[in-house]
Amino acid sequence: MATEKVIMAGFGGQGIMSMGQLLTYAGMIQDKQVSWLPSYGPEMRGGTANCSVIVSDNLVGSPIITDDATASVVMNLPSLLKFEQQVIAGGNLIVNSSLIEIKAKREDINVYYVPANQIAKEIGNDKVANMVMLGAYIELTKIVSQDSIVEAMKKVFGPSKQHLVELNKEALKRGAKKVQ
Repeated sequence: MATEKVIMAGFGGQGIMSMGQLLTYAGMIQDKQVSWLPSYGPEMRGGTANCSVIVSDNLVGSPIITDDATASVVMNLPSLLKFEQQVIAGGNLIVNSSLIEIKAKREDINVYYVPANQIAKEIGNDKVANMVMLGAYIELTKIVSQDSIVEAMKKVFGPSKQHLVELNKEALKRGAKKVQ
């Protein structure tokens, strides 16, 4: 039975909450038990933002992840400094190396450096860096499929953003390829 407890973190405007919502919806599509707990800094944009997502084959008792995250996806340096320590030994840390120049300190976790912003620019839209990171995460964990994430996009983004689904699919694929 698989359970993933992931903390996704960055600053406001990086699509952290969207990443978490997509993972949560994808889990529901695959008949998994899920929880999503957002946390925002006091600023409107540019402040801190993180969310805790649990996707499991078992019932989820609490949405709170303290020091037992199986993974952390960090989009900026303050998030790396805060959440690296919350990943369990043997867990995954996925670092946006486009914005974070330092290396992770821990040696008891798996660390993946993904130049998400650079890949997003190559695709043609800076705003899909979060999807690059999500693609890397689901490739590593296999907790949900890319197809479920794409199906979730239709629910989360709504009809007005359907034209962005193909762009986001490409970002997911590029993120997955970066950690294969």
